[in-house]
Amino acid sequence: MLRSMFSGVSGLRSHQTMMDVVGNNIANVNTTAYKSSSVAFADTMSQLTQAAGAPQGGVGGTNPSQVGLGVRVNAIQQNFTQGSAQSTGKSTDLMLNGDGMFVVTRAEGTFYTRAGNFTLDQAGRLVTPDGSFVQGWRPNADGVIPTSGPTEALLVPADEVMPAVASTEFDAIGNLDKSGTPIGVAGGGYKIPDVTTSFDVFDGQGARTRVTVTFENTGTVTPAATADAAKTARSDVWNVSYSWDGGTATGGTVAFSATDGTYDPASAVTTPVVLNGVSVLPNFGAMTGLVGNGVSSVSADADGSTIGSLQSFSFGTDGTLTGTYSNGLKRDLGLVAVATFNNYEGLEKVGGSMYAVTVNSGNPNVGVAGAAGRGSLGAGQLEMSNVDLSAEFTNLILAQRGFQANSRIISASDEILQDLVNLKR
Repeated sequence: MLRSMFSGVSGLRSHQTMMDVVGNNIANVNTTAYKSSSVAFADTMSQLTQAAGAPQGGVGGTNPSQVGLGVRVNAIQQNFTQGSAQSTGKSTDLMLNGDGMFVVTRAEGTFYTRAGNFTLDQAGRLVTPDGSFVQGWRPNADGVIPTSGPTEALLVPADEVMPAVASTEFDAIGNLDKSGTPIGVAGGGYKIPDVTTSFDVFDGQGARTRVTVTFENTGTVTPAATADAAKTARSDVWNVSYSWDGGTATGGTVAFSATDGTYDPASAVTTPVVLNGVSVLPNFGAMTGLVGNGVSSVSADADGSTIGSLQSFSFGTDGTLTGTYSNGLKRDLGLVAVATFNNYEGLEKVGGSMYAVTVNSGNPNVGVAGAAGRGSLGAGQLEMSNVDLSAEFTNLILAQRGFQANSRIISASDEILQDLVNLKR
């Protein structure tokens, strides 16, 4: 009788643990990126009352007879399946679509989490709700992000100013059509119409100068020329000149093949032109001189920029943190680190949706989102809990009934013991 009572007690304890696990799952149904757990039972040691016997002497073999001594919790297993996505629209909310965990650090050490409900602290560092620093890589002095190096806290430098960059070159693209209808010029005669476009150049202080570049066909024009004569004189070579408020400059010529209108590399300008004090090298290699309907279309754009302050930031699917500045330029500010493990169930929960490495989880493999089997990153989203309430309520009923059944074992054993005690009366 005592053996059955102790079996019942083990059943009560085990099903109480099951209730604890199910209750914790239900309590965390709305916890960001929570991973549910489940209980696996196993029987305990069994007492051998009769050993197995081999067949012999015309008698068949006999099986062992054993009486179990109860049940125990064999394992509490974590379910790391993906939770559903919840759109928040908040730029610092991040979600991993697939394998991996975010890497965070605090005074106690390095931890890992699937909960991407991050925010910025006073210094602009990306942190978890409890103040742990989200890890990643920052760009070096050359603007390159060294993902092979150690991680550090990601930073959004709100007060950072992008320094001005002086222009060094400009590119012109488009088509110069020499078949345009001739126009009259001052003093008489005709010529092919000039083609103009504008672009901005910047000096070392970020001062902007609007420059107009003019392409003038070199076809011979005389005061007595007629429109037909201007058509005949049109050329595959164009003079280039520049003008801005308060100044002008010349810049050589640009020429095209007479057969197919492609750019003639021999006409390439190799000497920079000085535009309002800024030395800029022209590049006409992407232009053509195709003959069509007589309409030319040309555009130009120079490098360089004025001073810019950080206006906004965003995360890419690979975890790249990109800042957008007031001068219209963008710059990579960092890259989120993502860790994978050989055995996620071997990680130890430490609270706050954090996990710690154990001897059975394997060492973290830290790298870039979307690479080497890691999931991609989604910004403005959070991963929801993967708790299945229908399954949890079913498990709740199973745990309750199991607890009741084991309590009846104890009650029945107690009644039998009471009957035994009453035999002496």
